[in-house]
Amino acid sequence: MSTPNHLFTVPVPESGPHPGGSITCSEPEANVYLLVFASPPDNRLTTAFCTAMLTALDVIEFGYRPGVVITTSSILKFYSNGLDLEHAQSTPGFWTDALYTLWRRLLTYPMPTISLMNGHTFAGGLMLAMHHDYRVFNPARGFACLNELDFGAALKPPMSSIFRQKLAPATYRTLVLEARRFAGPAALDAGIVDALGSLPEALALVRDRGLTAKGTTGVYGILKMEMYRESLALLAAAGFEAEEKRAMALVTEDEERRERGLKWIEAWPRLSGIARLRC
Repeated sequence: MSTPNHLFTVPVPESGPHPGGSITCSEPEANVYLLVFASPPDNRLTTAFCTAMLTALDVIEFGYRPGVVITTSSILKFYSNGLDLEHAQSTPGFWTDALYTLWRRLLTYPMPTISLMNGHTFAGGLMLAMHHDYRVFNPARGFACLNELDFGAALKPPMSSIFRQKLAPATYRTLVLEARRFAGPAALDAGIVDALGSLPEALALVRDRGLTAKGTTGVYGILKMEMYRESLALLAAAGFEAEEKRAMALVTEDEERRERGLKWIEAWPRLSGIARLRC
């Protein structure tokens, strides 16, 4: 993809069923770095994608003046459709070395970051957006949604943590326990995003809040480390391992509870005198 004021391109290598793609960086305004990613068909968060994004963030931090980073997709329908679950479960180191490393990097990045959600932003894609400092959402296309409830996947502790820290409790509940799909205006009302629009509106947010100067004093990332220390602890390798054990213990406990319940309900009609249960 060719863009005005093009700075560099990072390839996204082919990965299994994913054909690969690229992340291009341009400078639409002084010290505003626009990362446009394309990893067809729907920007799944694979190891290759996360590694390429980490590389792009490194190039900006260490190769250019402090400013603002905006990320968006050149695939009109999707910002990101979330994880490739098969890849996530079968790839050694995916969680700690790729996905969580990217989220930690964004959460502590030493300059402001904006997720420009141009289309559907589902599950892990919404988590990616939430690890940015600000979010701007297309008002006419796409939904923001945590749909893990719909396909029976539990949220890992770092996945829940970021929403718990950044959103009102009622919004957090609606996202997680109802899997509600928020269109742009509803997402703005709920505080999931900060503005509606496309690149011009994202640039206006940068100008209105004076964001390009925020990273020049050298403490922006450190301030975020303190703000989001709960999430950062869970995203670290030690925290991940401890929370994985805790989460697995909860799953085992629930399975045992259900097994006891099923045995109990088999006997209960006889003990209570009820002829049968309707299931």
